[in-house]
Amino acid sequence: MTVSLPILLLPLGCHRGRFPDVPPGYREFAYVSNGGSNTVSVLDLVYLRQDRTLQVGIQPSGLAVNPKRNEIYVVNTGTASGNGSVSVVDTDANRVVATIPVHKLPYSIDVDVAGRRAYVANSGSNTVSVIDLDHRREIAVAGTGEQPGLARISPDMRTLVVTNRGSNSVSIFAVALYTVDGYSAPPVKHSDANPAPHLRASFSDCKGATDAVILPNSSKAFIACSDGNLVMAVSLAAAPNLWAAKQDPSLLTDHMLAFLNVGENPIQLALKPDGGEIFCSNFASGTFSEINTQTNEVGGTYPIGSKPVFGIVDAQNGTLWVSNFGSDAINLWSIDDSQKAGSVHTGHAPDALAFSADQHLLLAADAQSGDVAVIRTVTAGGDGPTLFTILPAGAKPNDIVVKSMPGKP
Repeated sequence: MTVSLPILLLPLGCHRGRFPDVPPGYREFAYVSNGGSNTVSVLDLVYLRQDRTLQVGIQPSGLAVNPKRNEIYVVNTGTASGNGSVSVVDTDANRVVATIPVHKLPYSIDVDVAGRRAYVANSGSNTVSVIDLDHRREIAVAGTGEQPGLARISPDMRTLVVTNRGSNSVSIFAVALYTVDGYSAPPVKHSDANPAPHLRASFSDCKGATDAVILPNSSKAFIACSDGNLVMAVSLAAAPNLWAAKQDPSLLTDHMLAFLNVGENPIQLALKPDGGEIFCSNFASGTFSEINTQTNEVGGTYPIGSKPVFGIVDAQNGTLWVSNFGSDAINLWSIDDSQKAGSVHTGHAPDALAFSADQHLLLAADAQSGDVAVIRTVTAGGDGPTLFTILPAGAKPNDIVVKSMPGKP
């Protein structure tokens, strides 16, 4: 049952109770994909209320935000007998403005830092789709391993990492680069006639390959091998003109660095914004593992709660927030102090997490109660975080993202 707590907010541009001020015209929304109702819930984070519900495709799952334009993208997984699609949501108007066909059983989507290309792993067709976001169409398809679940594009836009759960493998693709107006892209360019990613390397023995993260400098990828209780560390090939690569030719190739022993059933990787550490949620053992990304070593594995499923680190690199699917709570871990720093109750079975733009709110999609827990990360007087309210969503929420937009002059 959805619970609403009383909220008192004053008009935009005024002091909003105990919340940070926002300028006139500022807007910020959270978007929640509801796999059981074929909808996306739009939540107003300025007034903390449900704004509207958008009808999308069948079984919406993964979401992604465009960093350069006011759009978000919704992966519609569809059915095993038919192809999926991607819904384009205009966040200015909060309406669906396009639907882009892809292939069978897509689950996740990633957008490059230029906001011009998106990558969708199609689990049912063993492919990855390349989407031109300017023209809202698929422009290339590349073969992957079996049952690809996630495609992750590197910050330098040169490398695409795909996790293949069915074949227990990881595919590394060289991405066809393109000229971006106003963006300092690497010097290598491609002909728009051939935008398909090229398979550069593949690595096996990653049982149940699921999540992946790429370091901010695009030098390494870490992959959760969910069925093997391991995390794979991979060195990603550097650009040929990189000074360090000229000194060390081994940097010019993709190669496996290490398999790291973590807890049971690692399913999600949370990267610190500074790239120095990764926190791996180990679902079956109720723990998380701390990984040093420079040394490729596990610093420790610690209890955090029942069935930890998702972690996120704040912008100050100081606090890890972990949703515990089995205990209806989010636990905090002080990274500097290496100890638990609190716990906040949520709805039933919290899963995906997202911060508001200024991180004064943490949002948790509650998978079984069909709502979103809104947590104040800092309260008046510097007290610990508290549950502020719970907002309605739809059936079986899968993912949540946030998009903020400044006021128009």
